Amino acid sequence: MSGILAGKRILVTGVLTEGSIAFHAAKVAQEEGADVVLTGFGRLTLVERIAKRLPKPVPVIELDVTNQEHLDGLADKIVEHYGDDSGIDGIVHSIAFGPQGAFNFLEASWEDVQTAVQVSAYSYKSLTTALLPLLEKRGGSVVGLTFDAQLAWPKYDWMGVAKAALESTNRYLARDLGPRNIRCNLISAGPIRSMAAKSIPGFEELADVWNHRAPIGWELSDPEPAGRGVVALLSDFFPKTTGEIVHVDGGVHMMGA
Repeated sequence: MSGILAGKRILVTGVLTEGSIAFHAAKVAQEEGADVVLTGFGRLTLVERIAKRLPKPVPVIELDVTNQEHLDGLADKIVEHYGDDSGIDGIVHSIAFGPQGAFNFLEASWEDVQTAVQVSAYSYKSLTTALLPLLEKRGGSVVGLTFDAQLAWPKYDWMGVAKAALESTNRYLARDLGPRNIRCNLISAGPIRSMAAKSIPGFEELADVWNHRAPIGWELSDPEPAGRGVVALLSDFFPKTTGEIVHVDGGVHMMGA
């Protein structure tokens, strides 16, 4: 099979709806020759139903990234699926969550902030290290999704801080795993009108920035460009790129006014 991911094994987290970046990353990865495994949290039947819309059938493994037992057993479940322990080639980390309290910067409790940081940032490290024995066998690429944490966005509040933690985590993970031939990079995507977006108070106000400032344009309903960016970083076309943040946001990140 041809394609830039031909013969590669890729684990994709965060597929909840057909409108998610993770879904399009999985779809494009399959189209480019990858053998994809999905993980799901909570509503596994929903993930399994959405998975049937991918070009090829995929297994869905239950994974709560805050559950150490789930993390400890993940590698074994992947080996069980493939029938051998020859490793995997890549991980897509598309996991983020903040309780409603995290979207009020001055009044958020530590419990809300802790949850946002654990799920959205620390899980990038814990998921990668859980699969480190499999990644090391082939050398690998870990790709996460962020929302530009260089700036203070309207309404985003502690989720913005959690994304800043994710971006820093990416750099330290890249530092420590580079000697093991594992690359760690992020896609900084523009806003997508997804299920996750519905949980962000004032999302439309935040997203409206893209209607006016994206020089190449941006479609809130089109996650595929970001999904393609993920697949590009999973491929061998960036063999010496690590610790990087690639913007797929219509160019908004570089506009001054």
